[in-house]
Amino acid sequence: MDSSDQRDFADRMEVAKKVRNACIKAAQEGFRDASMSGLCMEGAIESAVGSIQSLNLENILKKQD
Repeated sequence: MDSSDQRDFADRMEVAKKVRNACIKAAQEGFRDASMSGLCMEGAIESAVGSIQSLNLENILKKQD
């Protein structure tokens, strides 16, 4: 792998890490909010998944710049 490929790979890894972290944060917040609202475990998990699905990927990528 030449230095250009290494930089490209490093850039892609940075984006992947940012997306992963945003997903984790969204899931935690969605689950917490749903649990505090009295939803059952299944409902809280569905809410966490919904939080991930509604992430604005464009904003995540803009924060990278």
